[in-house]
Amino acid sequence: MKTYSYIGKKLEQLCNSCFIRFTWFHLLGNKFTLELIYFLLISSLGFSILRSLDAKSPTFTPRNLDLFFTSVSAATVTSMSTAEIEVFSNSQLVILTILMLIGGEVFTSMLSLNLRTFFFKVSNTTKQMSITNVQQVETSVSNHHTHFSNNNTILELESSKSETVDHMEVLKNKSIKFLGRVVMFYLLCVHVLGLLSVFIYINAISSARNILKQKGLHAVTFSFFTIVSSFSNCGFIPTNENMLIFRKNSGLLLIIAPQILLGNTLYPPVLRSIIWAVGKITKKEETRYLLRNSKVVVNTRHTGESVVDLSTISGAVLVLFIFMMYLPPYTSFLPAGDETCEQGSKRNRKVIENLMYSQLTYLVIFIIIVCITERKKMVKDPLNFNVLNIVFEVISAYGNVGLSTGYNCDRRLKPNGDCENKWYGFSGKFSDEGKVVIIIVMIFGRLKKFSIHGGKAWKLM
Repeated sequence: MKTYSYIGKKLEQLCNSCFIRFTWFHLLGNKFTLELIYFLLISSLGFSILRSLDAKSPTFTPRNLDLFFTSVSAATVTSMSTAEIEVFSNSQLVILTILMLIGGEVFTSMLSLNLRTFFFKVSNTTKQMSITNVQQVETSVSNHHTHFSNNNTILELESSKSETVDHMEVLKNKSIKFLGRVVMFYLLCVHVLGLLSVFIYINAISSARNILKQKGLHAVTFSFFTIVSSFSNCGFIPTNENMLIFRKNSGLLLIIAPQILLGNTLYPPVLRSIIWAVGKITKKEETRYLLRNSKVVVNTRHTGESVVDLSTISGAVLVLFIFMMYLPPYTSFLPAGDETCEQGSKRNRKVIENLMYSQLTYLVIFIIIVCITERKKMVKDPLNFNVLNIVFEVISAYGNVGLSTGYNCDRRLKPNGDCENKWYGFSGKFSDEGKVVIIIVMIFGRLKKFSIHGGKAWKLM
């Protein structure tokens, strides 16, 4: 009986290790689920912290829905707002800065690289555990051969020593780990240099310094918030007027512009240049692998920072902006080729992709839903709640851009003395149902890379 008990425990350990390995591989393979959980988690956590902190004004506190909207907007680097940014206290601005940092494309790419390295280690560890447990079971069975006619009668367990991990697989993992360190170095350097540049400019230029004093903003908080927002291509600025109030401070604009590019368009080529330089100096094998097997994809991304009032722009230009915001916002610098664990789920993915609509179809659905939720306001206030403004708002949320036409009380057909112009986006005038739709669109837009090839199975006949 002791033999049965011993073998049973070993088989249980073997099954547990196999289950853990199975779980890791499927989590790694389903990146959509991982990223969806990640953004929902940090958005919810950010909302909880924002809610627990006091606002700047003791007489006004944003509603819970507006706080959650702002948290999602920061985490998805969208910068859409339903509350004026200046109502948030210094501590709340710090939380929003952290959300923008950990929700940015560069940070999430670094996190993805580290997770891939971690999953690789876990898979190898569980594999070695499986081999060890199988060998122990075999040894126990062979040592007690008097109880069994032959080893194969025990659940017909066949053991085979796993092959040595291929050198290229190890090299690939080491390269991913090295790339993760390079991205971290890049992230820290750009932020530190940007923070120092903005901080020095604010203290050197009296006009910019006076603006912060009038707004009650700390120079360090403003510098860190602005650099993180610009680099992550979010577009939040801790002033109600966004960058409009700094339109005469060309030096500040020239400091922020490279941050926007370094966080998106210049990210892949600069990263490749760093790897090339490190390879020339250190002769690391990982650098050669990355330069040979990496792909660089660059598309222009818009941050949502604005120095003009979009409500004064003509309809034709707004349509152009809509088209530009619709364009994919991705940048990537990753080793080419699919993961092994992903190959096993290709068939399931194919079925899902065939059932998916195109991204344009989803946007039309979202626009229709918003038009339904805001139908009463579209009748009573047609100059503000027109279809073009709604389309612009939805596309901006989808593109994680954050530009908005805003709301103007002067356009109301029936002027109301209670109406007051506010420095927040058009979404701020939406109903609660409409705001929830925009929240969904922002998350959908942040994960749009997983549905970018959708709709191929749907054909017009």
